Amino acid sequence: MTSVDQVKSAAGTATGSTPRAPGGRGSSSATGGSGPPASRRPRNGHVTSRRIRNRRAGKWWTPWLFLAPALILFLYFKFIPMASALTMSFQDVQPYLGNRWVGGENYATVLSSDGFREAAWHTVVLAVGQTLGSMLLGLTLALLMEGQGRKLGFVRSAAFLPVVVPIAVVAELWRIMYHPTEDGMLNSLLGLVGFGPSGFINDPDTSMVSIMLTGIWRGAPYDMMIFLAGLAGVDRGLYEAAKVDGASRFQRIRHVTVPGLRAVLTILFILAAIRGLRVFTEVFLLTNGGPDGSTEVVMTVIYKLGLEQNRLGVGAAGAVLLFLATLLLTVGVHLFRRRGNE
Repeated sequence: MTSVDQVKSAAGTATGSTPRAPGGRGSSSATGGSGPPASRRPRNGHVTSRRIRNRRAGKWWTPWLFLAPALILFLYFKFIPMASALTMSFQDVQPYLGNRWVGGENYATVLSSDGFREAAWHTVVLAVGQTLGSMLLGLTLALLMEGQGRKLGFVRSAAFLPVVVPIAVVAELWRIMYHPTEDGMLNSLLGLVGFGPSGFINDPDTSMVSIMLTGIWRGAPYDMMIFLAGLAGVDRGLYEAAKVDGASRFQRIRHVTVPGLRAVLTILFILAAIRGLRVFTEVFLLTNGGPDGSTEVVMTVIYKLGLEQNRLGVGAAGAVLLFLATLLLTVGVHLFRRRGNE
């Protein structure tokens, strides 16, 4: 080894690196650092190819594996029955005897029925009343219970109880409170303020309003919780600015709170309207469409046609029409909101 090579070797040892082998190969960087060799550094191409290999190996279906139980339940208990109902709506369903194709005859029977048209009108009235009433009461409760206090949390939990209580229990409680005699709970309260006893669900003039009040009482707490979530996103600075400008509480609600809850109002309107159009259990348990058909709704008509009169094809046609009405309402609200945003 020459003196020049000895000097280079000593310099390389002092800097903590090893001398390069012929051909430019070495274990250290050009600056003498202690980083990993270039051959061991990950490259984007290697990462991409590894992801592709993982997908081909079957890892892409791992999320679907977790979703499979829920998807199977939805498929078996929701989508397959919906497809079966659509098929049955064009058939004369005869269990154990074979179905006969009748085309649109079932739809013509439903649409030409006086009872179905009257039930459809009752459904619209009930849906409008329950939707507006539950949203208005829910917004009022949300404004009263907005805050972070511990007592408010307890009150909000207590107010939400009607939503988690089974609807059959709710209907039974209200049926007891609606007892038409003077000893009934609500009639006793009316007697304290000088009003006579009312028939409530036993009177054709008040039965629809009575069922509407039951639906509002049960739906308002649900709307309240969604309104509370929406109020958390309203800018508090706007309230302070409006207060400095001399706006009253009602004006702050009108010009600050309501515009800030526009998206929430749209969602709640759709949910409440669908809930009102599909009302069945409370009507069935409280009045079963009576008295004298004053509370007959579309769902009770479908139930009686399909299960009591064994006209499954006609009942399926009514169910399809109700689904189309709900779909049109949802799409119409979305289009109206999009046009308003533009």
